[in-house]
Amino acid sequence: MLLHLNPASGVPIYLQIENQVKHYVAAGALAPGDALPSVRKVAADMRINPNTVARAYQNLERDGVLRSVPGGGTYVAENPGGLLKSEKIRRLRPYARQIAVEGTQLRLEPHEIVNLVEQELESLEVANERVGNSNR
Repeated sequence: MLLHLNPASGVPIYLQIENQVKHYVAAGALAPGDALPSVRKVAADMRINPNTVARAYQNLERDGVLRSVPGGGTYVAENPGGLLKSEKIRRLRPYARQIAVEGTQLRLEPHEIVNLVEQELESLEVANERVGNSNR
């Protein structure tokens, strides 16, 4: 798992880790049951505080993306989509609002903003197909 962290981005490091792990899972680069590197390994590799990585892993576990086995490591959850639809929408709404606000501030038309989101969804589908084909 390759993480690209940017301390100057204004986004907290733990959120950058969370977002990238979620992206890898959504794209199929991390499959259910895959092991993640330990908190200490990620912290050492990225030269960041282990508490930062631990916070990201804990949040991902709370969100159902990861599962931890005491003394046995951290793994991608078998069923990361086990939440109720209303809960999924509740969690996604702040991101949708952020995209809408950013797009509006950039003076994009609503259909352009929607097209961008659709393009990203399509790129995830293509990535999933590539991963699926490479596992055969």
